[in-house]
Amino acid sequence: YVQEQTKTLPEIAEELNIPTGTLQNWMRLYRSFENEPVGNPEKIRQLEASLLASEREKQDLMEELAILKKALHIFSKEKN
Repeated sequence: YVQEQTKTLPEIAEELNIPTGTLQNWMRLYRSFENEPVGNPEKIRQLEASLLASEREKQDLMEELAILKKALHIFSKEKN
């Protein structure tokens, strides 16, 4: 029910006849779906680190590309 996100937690808890707090505790302990928004602080830190590494790599590649463009321009000039 939770993964399908068709009902709210209170609705699910009422349907299953369990306290909402119990359902929330279970979700904190066991919830880890592949395509779900992030709610775990550790997961957030990992994603931020991954994003930072990707940004660094992107900057490095952009610098390399700029250098290659300059080299291409220099070596493609006609010699007098």
